[in-house]
Amino acid sequence: MKRARMNSNRNSFTGAASAVSADKRSRHATAVAVAMMFAAQSPAAEFEGARRIDYFGYKDCIRLENENVTVTLGHHAGGRVLEYAFKGTNAIWLDPEQAGWVHQPGGKRVSICGGRFDIGPEKIIPRRDKLWLGAWRAEITGPRSARLTSQKDEGPGVQLIRDFELDAKSSKLTCRQTIVNTSKEAKEWCHWSRTFAEGHGICVIPVSEPSRFPDKYVMYESGNLINIRPQDPNIRLRDGFLEILDTPRLPKLGMDSHTGWFAYLMKNDLMFVKKFAVHPARAYNEVAGLTISIWYYKDEKCELEPIGPRERIDPGGSASFTEEWHLVPFPFPAERRAVDLPAVKSAAETELR
Repeated sequence: MKRARMNSNRNSFTGAASAVSADKRSRHATAVAVAMMFAAQSPAAEFEGARRIDYFGYKDCIRLENENVTVTLGHHAGGRVLEYAFKGTNAIWLDPEQAGWVHQPGGKRVSICGGRFDIGPEKIIPRRDKLWLGAWRAEITGPRSARLTSQKDEGPGVQLIRDFELDAKSSKLTCRQTIVNTSKEAKEWCHWSRTFAEGHGICVIPVSEPSRFPDKYVMYESGNLINIRPQDPNIRLRDGFLEILDTPRLPKLGMDSHTGWFAYLMKNDLMFVKKFAVHPARAYNEVAGLTISIWYYKDEKCELEPIGPRERIDPGGSASFTEEWHLVPFPFPAERRAVDLPAVKSAAETELR
């Protein structure tokens, strides 16, 4: 009776289609309607440095801004940062072919672009299209601040909340992701940042001791192999830093640094710095116990991935992880093998303060 009532309320389901076909269309239309309703926005509120704009083919994105920095948040296909720009230069990689793209349940999935966030561990967590591709709710919460809230996803049994706040004067963007356990059993997930920055850059990671990795990093080989002693001419240790000077032999790298920050030098003369807490005494539940992963895709884009520790979250409970983002004007070196590491450290730490 319930299905009959649902079908009787939708003109699109009339005609001579079979009951099975009608039911399939009904479930698809219901999912789309739920996503559309969930994406409906809260009434506009007036706060300094926060407003609604259309951006990258999407309506009603949230724009946070100060004198030099603009941040644009998209909620239509995952809760993403579509723009993180200093004086109009965007650090985030966007695929022009994806402008305005939204996920249709049962339709084609794409590797969405932008400043993405996720939860892990990568090899364990179940599929989570509502979190990764689905519509989110977006609201302005204060001066230069906003919140994106996901749907509840039955796969991992959680709902995600992402809070963003742009500093009044500097480029500091505080990004806090909260995992809420909406299931009836304890969950053990972790924060997994997956930010796409412009490609062909140089990554500089301060190393720490002790490290489980002989060369301070591992390389994910083809298949399910992790190489603990990789050799790559574009990666080297120098003066207390791991330098990834260009696209490596294979794209995915992992580190266990406890320093709590790294920098990515881009050809647009910006340095993208991420700062985050690291907990050496806690368990990290990626396969290799990573605190950072860096993933280069040819010369097109580079994924900058702080990873949080394992969180045991009881039903109804939550756990949060915070990243600080910074953009620092920094000339891209004419010679990649001649990066001025003291200058990188000084610029990054000055901005971090």
